[in-house]
Amino acid sequence: MAAKLLTFFIIFTFTHLQLIQCTVTYDHRSLIINGQRRILISGSIHYPRSTPEMWDDLVIKAKNGGLDVIDTYVFWNVHEPSPGTYDFSGRYDLVRFIKTVVRNGLYVNLRIGPYVCAEWNYGGFPVWLKYVPGISFRTDNEPFKAAMQGFTQKIVEMMKAENLFESQGGPIILSQIENEYGAQGKSLGPAGKAYMNWAAKMAVGLNTGVPWSMCKEDDAPDPVINTCNGFYCDTFTPNKPYKPTMWTEAWSGWFTEFGAPVEQRPVPDLAFAVARFVQKGGSFFNYYMYHGGTNFGRTSGGPFITTSYDYDAPIDEYGLIREPKYGHLTELHRAIKLCERAFFSSDAKYISLGKRQNAYVYEGQGSCAAFLSNFELTSAVRVVFNNRHYKLPPWSISILPDCKNVVFNTAKVVTQTSWMQMLPTSSSLHSWETYHEDISMSTDGSTLTSVGLLKQINVTRDTSDYLWYSTSINISPLEKFLHGGRRPTLTVLSRGHGVHAFVNGRHLGSAYGSQKHTRLALSVPIDLQSGTNRISLLSIAAGLPNVGTHFESRDIGILGPVSLDGLDQGKVDLSRATWTYKVGLNGEMKNLISPNGISSVEWNQVSLVKHGQQPLKWYKAYFDAPQGSEPLALDMKSMGRGQVWVNGQSIGRYWTVHANGTCGRCKYPGAFRPGKCQTGCGLPTQRWYHVPRSWLNPTRNLLVLFEEVGGTISKISLVKRARTHICASTFEHHPIIDNWQTESSGETNMLHDTKVLLNCGLGQSISAIKFASFGTPFGACGSFQQGTCHAPNSHELIEKTCIGRESCEVTASNDYFATDPCPNVLKRLLVEAVCSVKPN
Repeated sequence: MAAKLLTFFIIFTFTHLQLIQCTVTYDHRSLIINGQRRILISGSIHYPRSTPEMWDDLVIKAKNGGLDVIDTYVFWNVHEPSPGTYDFSGRYDLVRFIKTVVRNGLYVNLRIGPYVCAEWNYGGFPVWLKYVPGISFRTDNEPFKAAMQGFTQKIVEMMKAENLFESQGGPIILSQIENEYGAQGKSLGPAGKAYMNWAAKMAVGLNTGVPWSMCKEDDAPDPVINTCNGFYCDTFTPNKPYKPTMWTEAWSGWFTEFGAPVEQRPVPDLAFAVARFVQKGGSFFNYYMYHGGTNFGRTSGGPFITTSYDYDAPIDEYGLIREPKYGHLTELHRAIKLCERAFFSSDAKYISLGKRQNAYVYEGQGSCAAFLSNFELTSAVRVVFNNRHYKLPPWSISILPDCKNVVFNTAKVVTQTSWMQMLPTSSSLHSWETYHEDISMSTDGSTLTSVGLLKQINVTRDTSDYLWYSTSINISPLEKFLHGGRRPTLTVLSRGHGVHAFVNGRHLGSAYGSQKHTRLALSVPIDLQSGTNRISLLSIAAGLPNVGTHFESRDIGILGPVSLDGLDQGKVDLSRATWTYKVGLNGEMKNLISPNGISSVEWNQVSLVKHGQQPLKWYKAYFDAPQGSEPLALDMKSMGRGQVWVNGQSIGRYWTVHANGTCGRCKYPGAFRPGKCQTGCGLPTQRWYHVPRSWLNPTRNLLVLFEEVGGTISKISLVKRARTHICASTFEHHPIIDNWQTESSGETNMLHDTKVLLNCGLGQSISAIKFASFGTPFGACGSFQQGTCHAPNSHELIEKTCIGRESCEVTASNDYFATDPCPNVLKRLLVEAVCSVKPN
C-alpha cells in the first residue's frame, strides 16, 4: 500500500510540476511564463520572405542579438490557394520554421490574423475569398466569419498536433487574432464592434493555453490583450489596469515602393524609442522587422511595393548583419536585461530632472535601476540624479542598472559600422536566347468575350499580373485622316497599374501608375488602316491592395473610358464595344519559366551587339553558381520592367523606375516619420534582386525573364553582397556593458578600459587598416581625419593586432598605445579597416 501511495505521489507531483512548467499568464507588469516574469525582446521574421536554408542562421543571429522571441504572421493566401487545398511546403513550412526557432532556444509569437496587411498581396487573404457568395471582409458577416474561423482553427490544430504551444511544452507563448483593426472597426460602427468581439471570443474558445492579443484595438475584450504598433509607443496604456504593456510592432524602418526613395530609421532614434517604452513599464516589444527579407514571386501587395522588403532591419534582406543597427540594439538589450530584477521589484517612480529631462526609477528588494531622459533636440544637458552629475546627449536615454553607473546611452553609437557593397562574381550569363510574345496570338487559348469592359481581378482571379483586352474597329476608306489628315488619338483610362497599347500588332505606347496614383491615362496618336483594325491593350497588376476598409471592393483593370478621337464622326467610345479577354501571357501558358517548359517554343539567338529594345520579350540564359558563400543578387539596372525566374523559382517583379523624393543629411533627433531620412533619390528604387544560393545548381542554372518595355540584357550580371569596409569609434573610459561587473559584496564597479571590436565576418579577414588614430580624430566612416592630438603608433599597432584576422579587439587606453598623446583630454579612437575574402 505504501509503495502504491508513493508511486501515486510521484506521478501526481510530476504531473503537477509539468502543469506549472507549461503555463503562460499575465498581469499588469508582464507575461508570466512558467511562473517567471520576463522583459521579452522580440523580432519579426516572416518565413515566406526567406528560404528554409536561411532560417537557422537568421534565428541564431536574432538570439545573439539579444532576442527572446521570434514573431511571424501566418499567410493565409499561400497556405490555402484554393478552398480546402493546403500548401505547407518549402518556404511555407510553418511547422518547420517554428521548430527551427525552438531548436535555437527562443519563443514564438504566432500572429494568425488571418488578415496580416504586411505589404503582402491582398493583405494575406486568398483571392477566392472575394467570390464566396454574400461575403464582406472583416465585418460582422457570416460567410467571412465562417471562412476566417475555418483557417484559424486549421492553424491552431496544426500547432496542437505538433505540441507547439507553451501549454504543451512548446515555444508559442502568445497568439494574435485580427490585426490593426481599430480604425476599420470604428468606421464600420456596430458591425465592426460585433465582429471584433466575435473574433476575440472565437480565438479564446480554441483553448490554446496561451494568451491572445489584438494590436491597435483599444476595445479588445477580456481576456485578449490590446497592444501597440508604431514608431513610438511610450504613451500607450492597455485598456485594463491588469493587462501588460506590450508593443507588437516597433518599426525598425519602413517599406519601399517603386518610384520612391529608400527609408532609413537611424538606430539612435530606434533605441531611444525602445528605451522610452521600457522606462515607462513596457515589458514586451517586437521589432518589425528584425529581418524583412524578400517578396518573392507575386507576393508583394500595395500595389507597387518593391520585391525587396529589407525594412532597414538589423538583419538585412540577404541575411547579413546591418551595423551599427544590430550591434547598438544588442547593447541596448543587454542593458535592459541588467535592469530586469529591479524592473519587476516595483512600479516606476517618476522624477523630473529639468524642463525636458526626467528619470524613471525602479527600486526594491535590494536592487535599483534608472532611466535618465533628455528630450531636447539640439543640446546636451547636465542633470543631477542621486547627488551625481550626468551629461545627457540630446534626444537620448541613459540606462543605469544600479542607479549609479551608465552602461548605455541610446545616442552614443560605439559599435562597429559596416559598409556593404555589391561586388562582381566570376559567374557570367551566357547562351542568351529570346522569344517574342506574339501579339497576334494574344487570343489563342482560353478566351472570354463580353460587351463592355470587365474588372481585371474578376477575370484573372490573380493567377497572372497580365490581362489582354482586345476589340476591333472598322475604318471607312473615306476617313479624312487616311488622306493627309491628323491621325486619330487613342485614350485609355485605367485603374490597372500599367497598360501597353497595340494596334494591328504594333506597340503604340505604355503608361504606369504609382502607389499614390493608381489611376492612369494613356493617350497616343495611332495609325489606322482602311478596313478592320484590332486594338489590343495589355493591363498590368503590380500587387493587390492590402489595407483599408472593404479593400475587396476595389477595382483594378481597364475600366475606361477607352475612346478614339479624330474620326470624321468625332469621338468614338469603345468602352461599350465587344471585347475579348485572355488571361496571362503565351509564355506563362507555355511554362517558359521552367527548365521543363522552355523547349515548348522556338527560341532565337540574341546578338548582344545588335540587340534592340523591344517590348514584351522573353529572354533566357544560363550561368554557373559562383564560388563562396556570399549572398547573391541580379543587377537589373539596365532593364525596364518585368519578372524574373531562376530554375523555375520566381525572384519577383523588377522595375528600374527612378526614385523621386527628398534625400539629404539625416538628423536623428526629433520624431521619426517616413520621409525624414531617405536615400537613393535619382537612382533606381531597386537595382538588385536577391537570388538565394539554395535555389542554384553548381552549373547550368536557367535564368528566364519577361521584359515589358525593353532593356539591355548584356548588362545584367550576377553580383555578391559582401562587407568591404568596417569602422569603429569609441572614447576612452566610455561605459560599455562588457565592463560591467558585480562584486561579491553586491557593489558594482565599472572598468575603465574601453574596447572596440572589428569583425569582418565569416570567410573574410582584415586586409588593411585605412585609418587609425587615438587622440582627437574626427569625421564619419569613410572620411576620418586626424585631429591636433594623435598617438603616432596608432596605425602600426592596430595593423599588428588586426591584419589577417577575421576579428580583433583594440583598447582605447594609454596603456594599449603606450603613450598619452594629450594628457587631461578625453581621447577618441577611430579605426577604418578593409575586409577581403580569405585566400583559399
